[in-house]
Amino acid sequence: MGGEASTAIALRETSVAFRLADGRIYTAVEKASLDVADGEFVAIVGPTGCGKSTLLNVAAGLLRPVSGEARIFGGPLAGLNADAGYLFQADALFPWKTAIDNVAIGLEISGTSRAEALARAQGWLDTVGLGAFAGRYPHMLSGGQRKRVGLAQVLIRDPKILLMDEPFGPLDAQTRQIMGNLLLQLWSAHRKAVLFVTHDLEEAIALADRVVIMSAGPSAHIIGDWRVALPRPRDIFEIRLTHEFHKLHREIWGVLRDEVMKGYAQAGQAVA
Repeated sequence: MGGEASTAIALRETSVAFRLADGRIYTAVEKASLDVADGEFVAIVGPTGCGKSTLLNVAAGLLRPVSGEARIFGGPLAGLNADAGYLFQADALFPWKTAIDNVAIGLEISGTSRAEALARAQGWLDTVGLGAFAGRYPHMLSGGQRKRVGLAQVLIRDPKILLMDEPFGPLDAQTRQIMGNLLLQLWSAHRKAVLFVTHDLEEAIALADRVVIMSAGPSAHIIGDWRVALPRPRDIFEIRLTHEFHKLHREIWGVLRDEVMKGYAQAGQAVA
């Protein structure tokens, strides 16, 4: 069993392409290979439009690569990834359901009795600090509170893998740091494999065990993979003040900066 079975996500020479409206083929990602070990937290950073979310969608089983393969815990991924929970940038809450009903629904549709689903949902709302807000509807919650409900909604199903697509992007800086610390606390307690997409290099370093950098597209590929040797447990407020953090940030940014500038240049040409 060992090796491959202990690798939660394995992308092997993965390429993804789309057919454009004019019939041309656009290669978004080309021959990207990436491993995420069971219990490991990996962040992907790169310029806008470089295919970060595309790789995440391959790991989720939402996109099928044109070449290469995705393997989950040693087996080929065919269809949706049943081992994964997906937290999107946009809220995925039902506006007509209360916080507790939004969290419980994932269990109810899988056959859990409503009484048990509600009890477990209340437990998860307690865990994310929203126990007293169970009866509130999404429009009655702040952005950070809705993200907490979203986390509980995903985690109540006990997925082995968390796929996170810039989940804290819409939040203000202070709330993002609070949510980052909450995520680290939950991850430390349950040790899921995490693949986390972000455009924020500081966020990636503060959270992850490894930071993976993608090149600008088209035909984006992985150009760097850094291990983050900062001690755990971490406090995001404090870790960003350390010399080690700034040294690693400078090293990675030296590579990422050129790709970001390429991405901006290409976007400008597209607009022109």
